[in-house]
Parts: sequence; C-alpha cells; structure tokens
Amino acid sequence: MAVVALKSTPITNADTVPVRLNSAGLDRGRILECRGVIAAVTSGDSIGSTYRTCRVRSSDYVTRVLLDNATLGAACTGDIGLYQTAANGGAVVDADFFASAVDLNAVNRALDVTQESGVITVANMEKRIWELLGLSADPQRDYDVAITLVAAAAATGAACVRAQVIGNP
Repeated sequence: MAVVALKSTPITNADTVPVRLNSAGLDRGRILECRGVIAAVTSGDSIGSTYRTCRVRSSDYVTRVLLDNATLGAACTGDIGLYQTAANGGAVVDADFFASAVDLNAVNRALDVTQESGVITVANMEKRIWELLGLSADPQRDYDVAITLVAAAAATGAACVRAQVIGNP
C-alpha cells in the first residue's frame, strides 16, 4: 500500500505555472437545464416510437438527465438517447446514450438516468458530449434528447426528460 496525492484535471491546470485556464465545463460553469414534456404518450404506441423532448449541444458537459413519467402500461420500456435534429436529418445518433430499457410502467419522479447505460461513467465525467460519442472533433451541433420505445405503451400518460448540462461555448 502507498499514500498517494492525486489531482483532477481542473486542480492540475490551476497548479500549473503558468496557470492553465479550465473550460467553463470543468470549473465555475453554470448548470443549464432543458426540459420537454410529451403530454400524450398513447396506449398502442409501438416499439420504435420516438418522443423528442429537449435539445443539447455537442460541446455540453452532462450533469444529470432526469426522467419523469406516468405509468405507460405493463412491460413498457424505453431507451433515452440522442438523435440528430430535423435540420441535420433527424437520424438516431445513439438511442440509449443515457439509458436503456428503462421501466416506463413504473411512475418515475426525477429518476436519474445519467449513467444507466454506462456511456457516462465516473472516469469520463470531464468529457463533453462529442467526446463521449467517440468523435474526433466537436461537430458543433445540437442533438435532440429522445425516448425511444423498446416495448410498446399499454397506457396513456405524460413523460418528461430534463437534461442538465454545463454549456461550453
């Protein structure tokens, strides 16, 4: 065993001579929240149905992603992930970027799904969305945060995703 003294990236940068400035996403950034409510997920909505809730930037640092929903029926589950915006073609980027097969039959209140899929881990929380997606450079674009059904809705109710990020201009 050994006694160690380790530093995070922001502390290492602050202790460097000359001081290396940290991005707002790592030091003294402001948390921004986007949210979107889908008022009527409807009984009979089938597998593959998508509900685009809010929009994040590729340069954002993700702080939390929260799910709120009414019961959407027995066996109803959904992924929470990223899609291109309509202006960028609307294609799926990573359908379960945040969470996979979340139980939507349960009534969820501020269920934190940020790390459920394993894309975001403690070890890579200093990465921006584009880095978490494995891109070599920031595409400087927005992504829609969406719920994608992986099992059909059997009841009608509302769903909301709240994405909390630190913007990095």
